[in-house]
Amino acid sequence: MRNLIYTLLLLLTIGACSIKQEPKTIFVVRHAEKMLNGNDPMLSIAGTARAKKLDQILADKAIKHAFSTNTVRTLATIQPTANRHGIAKEIYDPQFHDDLVKELRTRKGNIVIVGHSNTVHHILNYFVGDGEKFEELKDEEYDFIFEITLAEDGSSSVERRLYKEY
Repeated sequence: MRNLIYTLLLLLTIGACSIKQEPKTIFVVRHAEKMLNGNDPMLSIAGTARAKKLDQILADKAIKHAFSTNTVRTLATIQPTANRHGIAKEIYDPQFHDDLVKELRTRKGNIVIVGHSNTVHHILNYFVGDGEKFEELKDEEYDFIFEITLAEDGSSSVERRLYKEY
């Protein structure tokens, strides 16, 4: 009887250790086009259109979490998507990428993150491992949507796509 109990405990322990991470997709974008005045500018007309396009692209993606830096342009970029999915915008500090990535790995469901030309690549590079690293986006680059796929086994991959590909 004692051996049976030990065997059952061993099997339960092994089973608990093999629980897999829920697969998810993390969409990472730079904020949409901004006005050219002020320290914390609003979105331009083109930027407002891009924010709406992002919302359309993510409409069927079951977004459960929306992360943004605390600027007018990033919050405005994510607002339509947050509204559609009925989720709150969560503010992250772009200086603390490690903390954000740890948080992303614990969340269930798909996620969207809006950052800046000089921060997006930091987030992406956590998920490419030893592969080719992403560089800082150029000031005029707004067209990319990066899809990070987190698999059940904890592995990840990053795909760069254009808005027009959706």
